[in-house]
Amino acid sequence: MRGEATVLHADLDAFYASVEQRDDPALRGRPVIVGGGVVAAASYEAKARGVRTAMSTQRARALCPEVIVVPPRMEAYSAASRSVFAIFHDTTPYVEGISIDEAFLEVGGLRRLAGTPEQIAVRLRERVRAEVGLPISVGVARTKFLAKVASAASKPDGLLVVEPDREEEFLHPLPVERLWGVGAVTAEKLHRNGIRTVGQLAALEAETAERWLGKAAGAHLHALARLRDPRPVEATTRHESIGSQRALGNRAYSGAELSAILTQIIDGLAKRLRDRGSSCSTVVLRLRFGDFTKATRSRTLATPTDRTEVLLAVAQRLLAAVDPDISARGITLIGVSFAQLTRGGEVQPELPLDWNDGARIDTALDAVRDRFGSAAVTRATLLGRDPGVSAPRLPEHD
Repeated sequence: MRGEATVLHADLDAFYASVEQRDDPALRGRPVIVGGGVVAAASYEAKARGVRTAMSTQRARALCPEVIVVPPRMEAYSAASRSVFAIFHDTTPYVEGISIDEAFLEVGGLRRLAGTPEQIAVRLRERVRAEVGLPISVGVARTKFLAKVASAASKPDGLLVVEPDREEEFLHPLPVERLWGVGAVTAEKLHRNGIRTVGQLAALEAETAERWLGKAAGAHLHALARLRDPRPVEATTRHESIGSQRALGNRAYSGAELSAILTQIIDGLAKRLRDRGSSCSTVVLRLRFGDFTKATRSRTLATPTDRTEVLLAVAQRLLAAVDPDISARGITLIGVSFAQLTRGGEVQPELPLDWNDGARIDTALDAVRDRFGSAAVTRATLLGRDPGVSAPRLPEHD
């Protein structure tokens, strides 16, 4: 029994170039390379003309005279990566980052909560496109190796599921270069011995592969060719923060509606903060507009707190500070994160303790909502409002 295909390999397509095309509409659909003297990334339009990563810019221009060269913007790429990885961590607790633009995700055990691995992959791709504005390819398979090969085969902007009963049918016809760890030198050794496909390598005895390629490399590649890859997804350490966001769609929202949505987010996050026995030192507000531009504002408090009203007041001030006429700018997403979390017992109270009454109110409201549901008690400002104000809730993260 080979098990189920529950490993996702998610890989952003032509990452740096895609960020440039997202941020500058004039670059969309045109050949773009990122770099100075050497190509750091190439759009798929440039790749179609033979441009490749690590090629000299001069060579790239010779292959594609109309190519547009843009300098790297590492801060923009890092910000995009953080946004995408937040979605990964919203999807599953088991995320193994490989680089700035790719990761493995283990989604086994989420079927009852989130659907099949394929359904989870479909939603992940939709969220990355909608929330970050970037294309991403995803491979789904039983092992990390197969999932990575599947994501490469699905590019650009695709999804490929390799079910256990068709693993050999998928993998064995592929060139040996698709094996993880086969570079130019190893490929040449295999080619000299008449081995050009993964299936041909799998048909060898392990001892033969070890003799040709060395004991360690030969054993590893032969095992992959025979579909043996026992490595689990190793969850990487996450930043200590919690957050939530809402996708707002394209309709205009008034300032009062945005304030109401922000209130809903803070209410939920503050309760989660108290449920885990934590306090927060930094409030971060993130906004995305219809043209994919973004605004981020944050404030670090003098002392950590878990008080709803304090955190809400900070978030509302951050929202007001972005733009006096913010409702006219077409906000498509609003998100809040609480960062620099501290365990409740580690926070030293200030004197005088003038926050006790508010703390009791928070505790009482939390108890009511735990027993009777989140809608049992609500704010007067939210009564009678169009349900549309409760914009689609996106998965939250810890």
